[in-house]
Amino acid sequence: MQNKKQWLLGITMSCLAVGVQAQGKPEDMKRGMELMQQQMALMTPELVQKAQALSPEIKKFLMHVALRHERRSDTLTLVQVMQEIMAEHQMIGAAIATDNGAMAADAARRLALHRLPKGGMLPYLPIEKVTTDSLSVLPSMELAVEGNAQKLAEAAEKGDMVAAAQHYGDMTSGCVACHMHFRGQPGASAYTPRLK
Repeated sequence: MQNKKQWLLGITMSCLAVGVQAQGKPEDMKRGMELMQQQMALMTPELVQKAQALSPEIKKFLMHVALRHERRSDTLTLVQVMQEIMAEHQMIGAAIATDNGAMAADAARRLALHRLPKGGMLPYLPIEKVTTDSLSVLPSMELAVEGNAQKLAEAAEKGDMVAAAQHYGDMTSGCVACHMHFRGQPGASAYTPRLK
């Protein structure tokens, strides 16, 4: 429990150091701390130690993710959330192929603001990936996947399905890159033995 409190204090200080509160939104800081506390309650002591060692910038980014994604689950795992994301991805592809801009835009926005799993992201990653170096790719992955999903939605709403298809390809490339970096063998997770 003491380690978790120290980690939360560390996140608070890290966020202050990199200017979260300077943006004039103390209510966001408070809500972010509450969300991080909920996530910390589910972490193992080993994971807490790894999280404590993360850079202030990565801690700020994790809080940004927790605040940005307002849909959260108290039961779903990361695999289940990824299944939801895959369903949205497939719906976007079908919508682009059938020239249905409204359907593509709606699915792309749901993908961009996907649900967060129980406990956030960290508990589902291989423990060796919970480092500043490994997690430093997250902001660019977010831009590649969620950023392109938002661009796709805007293009699809305008009826520009060629641009939507290009953003779909860029978004998909971001998905694949993230999977290659974090997932490893498909079907395996931090809770299951590695598949051979």
